[in-house]
Amino acid sequence: MAGKVCMVTGANSGIGKATALELANIGATVVMVCRSQQRGEVALAEIKQKSGNELISLLLADLASQAAIRRLAEDFNRQYSALHVLINNAGIIPRKLQVTVDGFETQFAVNHLAPFLLTNLLLDMLKSSAPARIVTVASDMHRSATIDFDDLQSVGSYRPVRVYSQTKLANVLFTYELARKLQTTKVTANCLHPGMVATKLLADGIGMPRALKSTTKVIGSSPEKGAKTSIYLAASPEVEGVSGKYFVRQKAVESSKISYDQSLASRLWKQSAELTGLSESSLGSVVGPSK
Repeated sequence: MAGKVCMVTGANSGIGKATALELANIGATVVMVCRSQQRGEVALAEIKQKSGNELISLLLADLASQAAIRRLAEDFNRQYSALHVLINNAGIIPRKLQVTVDGFETQFAVNHLAPFLLTNLLLDMLKSSAPARIVTVASDMHRSATIDFDDLQSVGSYRPVRVYSQTKLANVLFTYELARKLQTTKVTANCLHPGMVATKLLADGIGMPRALKSTTKVIGSSPEKGAKTSIYLAASPEVEGVSGKYFVRQKAVESSKISYDQSLASRLWKQSAELTGLSESSLGSVVGPSK
């Protein structure tokens, strides 16, 4: 991965941090996206020390804010001339209903609208850097979900796990629609289930301690194991040119039946574009050949 520029969101802890470290270990230039400067700088120093790779940097963004996401894309475009891998990793499960500065339910905003907006803002850079890859961390929890267009903001009923599952289905639908739009380019888009990982996300969102032990096992694998499929999709030559797939344990598998509904994916894409203020003209760069 020497010479490859990779961006990882949510890179100061959990799967994101493990992903950033492994990418650094194999020689990539890694751009860590974190919300907290303090936690980001601590993780940055640790990754540099452990990997011996100095080509690691930190960009700050609160992914609950669309203005912050736009600044992130602008900052990246000023500082870098290429982007070969974008890993949409950041995710949250607030136990109670929260609303962002933009007026959106926070899970939907961070887990779906943020990767939708950031990916679209960075697409021209990805295309000019092709071959390039977009990797989005979804979850098998998408299998129990539907998309409720009448209540995307979960105003009617907020149940953390149900809302999380809906945002993860949105990740899969987004990935498949993006892959269709990019099929004439050399940019691929895939998503994955990392497994049940013992991270802060699991602890905060579902109320489980990070290492919930019974007499026989620990619930939740390590972040390092959870990051394996993200790393595989980011770096493995085996998936060069592979796009529009859902991966579990480094294998392409079938996602839920509803996730293949192209009319649903198209409707979600259009709704997401409206909610993020992306015009048809700004989305026009999605399609077409790589530069």
